[in-house]
Amino acid sequence: MKPDQTGARLLQGAFILSAAAILSKLIGTLQKIPLQNMGGDAVFGIYNTVYPFYMMIITIAAIGFPAAVSKYVAEYEAEGRTRDGHRLLRLASAALVLFGLILGFLMYACAPWIGKWIGSSQVIPALRAGALALAFVPWMSVLRGYFQGLHNMVPTAISQITEQMVRVGIMIVLLLYLIRVGADADVIAAGALLGSAAGGAAGLLVMGLYWRKHIRASRSASRGAARREFGESGMNKMEMRADVTKEGAGVLLGRLLAYGIPVCLSLLAVPLIGLVDTFTVPRLLASGGLGESLAMAEFGVYNRGLPLVQLVTMLAASLSVLFIPALAEAKFKGESDRVASQSRMALRWFWLIGMTASVGLTVLAEPINIMLYEDAAGTGTMQVIAFTAAGGTLSTITAALLQGIGMVKGPAIHLLAAAGLKLLLNLLLVPQFGITGAAIAGVAAHLTAAALNLALLSRRAGARLDAGGMLARTLPVLAAVALAAWGAGAASGGLLGAAGFAPGRLTHAVASLSGVAAGCGAFLIGAALTKLLTEEELRMLPKVGRPLAAFLRALRVLR
Repeated sequence: MKPDQTGARLLQGAFILSAAAILSKLIGTLQKIPLQNMGGDAVFGIYNTVYPFYMMIITIAAIGFPAAVSKYVAEYEAEGRTRDGHRLLRLASAALVLFGLILGFLMYACAPWIGKWIGSSQVIPALRAGALALAFVPWMSVLRGYFQGLHNMVPTAISQITEQMVRVGIMIVLLLYLIRVGADADVIAAGALLGSAAGGAAGLLVMGLYWRKHIRASRSASRGAARREFGESGMNKMEMRADVTKEGAGVLLGRLLAYGIPVCLSLLAVPLIGLVDTFTVPRLLASGGLGESLAMAEFGVYNRGLPLVQLVTMLAASLSVLFIPALAEAKFKGESDRVASQSRMALRWFWLIGMTASVGLTVLAEPINIMLYEDAAGTGTMQVIAFTAAGGTLSTITAALLQGIGMVKGPAIHLLAAAGLKLLLNLLLVPQFGITGAAIAGVAAHLTAAALNLALLSRRAGARLDAGGMLARTLPVLAAVALAAWGAGAASGGLLGAAGFAPGRLTHAVASLSGVAAGCGAFLIGAALTKLLTEEELRMLPKVGRPLAAFLRALRVLR
């Protein structure tokens, strides 16, 4: 295959995989809203207590093998060693299936002990339901890694979307059934986690079908090549040739572990901040006099704002990958000025996105809370959590920029430090301020990770920012966003009230959406007028950049 064809295939695959990941994460994030609406805050609290722990176990169960299989399969394919790639996959699959079953058994059997560490017996059924997914998810993950090594991202994309849709569908069906029969909150939460096992089974089935189709096509192509090269006796000679390159199973397993374990450790750093909440907040709330059931309900209220923040950080993560190849190229060519300028531009963009989202969510917290969750409980905590978007967005882009210049370990270490700070602050603040204390600790942890990444980026890439000038130019824009969002929300709510609509989810939905639209408009106009966002940078946005720039120019906002 020619280099330009390979590059086009890689770009196409990256686009497919990114689009599928965004859609999959969007489904996974938004499913928390009907979960709370149908199950209530107690179910929501139990689910959000168990889920970070479940994700940690899933990450450990994969032990980085999907990335390792992807790497070595790509190398084998480049050398024409297709059969060795198949053998590697069989070995990795056997190892992960066995390891996943062992971990699943331990998670199921040890659920009562884990519940004691968390400080609540209500999490036991949910932990056991989540353990069932370990029979499917690790095997599914390694199959995805194999196809990614072939630069074929379609199977991974289809299985990701299938997994999430089945997971959410089964969760909703079980919620409806369990609520109808009057099940307790812990059983309902277990039903929600059982959706993860069903989704894993569906995703594995999709990958199995793609593998069956692939292996048939591979055998057919191998037979054809053998006959063309060796004649009718070619199959025996092809088998002999394949045997020459065989490595021992122990050697292959060692290579997989050597590559996969560091990858696994770096991935474990990401969910650690949420895991800190799992093992501290419910216990601290219960010990403060709330009791086990009320503590779980309060933890559910605490988690109301997190899906909204996760949408912002998900957008940031999706956009941040655009900068990695460009920075890697500039670093390779020794273009230090280009590295610094692109880093400064990215930091400016993501600082604006994060802060604008934080301010908008703070101003509109009450109508959004009622629109999504039916009441205003925990609105003050949601307003504090809103500023996690600023730290999380900046942490995401600085980590991507560091990866682009080859600094991979730094962001993971900084997340570990942020998790340590989160633990300390939870212990200090939750007994005093409840869930608002946990929210303050989360904001501080994410800002700390961002600050550490930024300091490292400044040293290694020369991306030094004029913090005073940036703040001076940003504050008027953020004030305009806050005023526009509040004004539009209040005005729309007042108009509906005057028209005879009683306050409720509908009126608050209109107020929320009006405020979001007005805030976005104020952000674009303010950023353009203050030159925080130039016409050239705006045109760089895919699809919408050029028409948006033309529209703002027609309004004489851009000159």
